[in-house]
Amino acid sequence: MTDPALLILASLADGDKHGYAMMEDIRRFAGVRLGAGTLYGAITRMEEAGWIRGMESEDRRKPYTLTAAGRRHLEEQMAALDRLLKTTQRRLKHA
Repeated sequence: MTDPALLILASLADGDKHGYAMMEDIRRFAGVRLGAGTLYGAITRMEEAGWIRGMESEDRRKPYTLTAAGRRHLEEQMAALDRLLKTTQRRLKHA
């Protein structure tokens, strides 16, 4: 899984994070290094879609949180990936 949006949603499903914390979390759990441009471009699109929301912070780092719509989208995408995985596993048994 290398789609930045899904990786960001999966990271935020574990709690609110600012950009650098998301990049480090994603690197740890997925083995994927997102560049800052990729990360913040995806964050902008995801905020526009209503999947995440920026939070107020006294620090210069802006944390983001997963919205209910973002949680639903992540659940839908994970269900689709689960179907793909199961279908592929069945087909590999016959290959």
